Amino acid sequence: MRDSLLVLEQDIIGCRRCPRLRRWCEQVARVKRRAYQDWDYWGRPVPGFGDPQARVYILGLAPGAHGANRTGRVFTGDSSGDWLYRALWETGFANQPESTHRGDGLRLMGAWIGASVRCAPPGNKPAPEEFAACREYAVRELALLAQVQVVVALGRLAHDNYLSLRGLPRSAFPFSHGAVHQADGLALLDSYHPSRQNTQTGRLTREMLRAVFDKAGRLAR
Repeated sequence: MRDSLLVLEQDIIGCRRCPRLRRWCEQVARVKRRAYQDWDYWGRPVPGFGDPQARVYILGLAPGAHGANRTGRVFTGDSSGDWLYRALWETGFANQPESTHRGDGLRLMGAWIGASVRCAPPGNKPAPEEFAACREYAVRELALLAQVQVVVALGRLAHDNYLSLRGLPRSAFPFSHGAVHQADGLALLDSYHPSRQNTQTGRLTREMLRAVFDKAGRLAR
């Protein structure tokens, strides 16, 4: 079968390569968080989302247990997504500043969001073998998104995962917020991840995140 974004999406949703992650996602979907007791949790691997003509590819870490694992869309329904989508809206990559559920009308323009691991991991910490098992999906995504010129890595783990999927040495491309690397024909742009750990401590500010996507837009022109 000829590969396509739709085929890839269905392959991701049906994936059961990592038993530990599948058990965790399904458990979270059954037990739920008190604030979301009325939700029908997604509880499955989460596919990418965005503009098929994207020139900027955003690579995150993994779905949040009560964010994308609940809503079924990357960076949707948690604080990291609140920061990311506002920054994308402010820089012209999104049509609205908020994302709460899959049917909320959000559209991305010129950007696509993927993840290093497509299932929510316990403690937000995927195992090395889980990164490896999931890497194929980002490879296929990038092959299908033929217009991509810039990859924005959200966090060191996403940065390292991108280098691994390209077969590039980490030592040649050290992670640093705001740094741009020419990596295998694409510009790799680093950003701290918009996790609570970074945003609540001031390590990452809204201005810093917006500046990353301003730079991504300039690089992609």
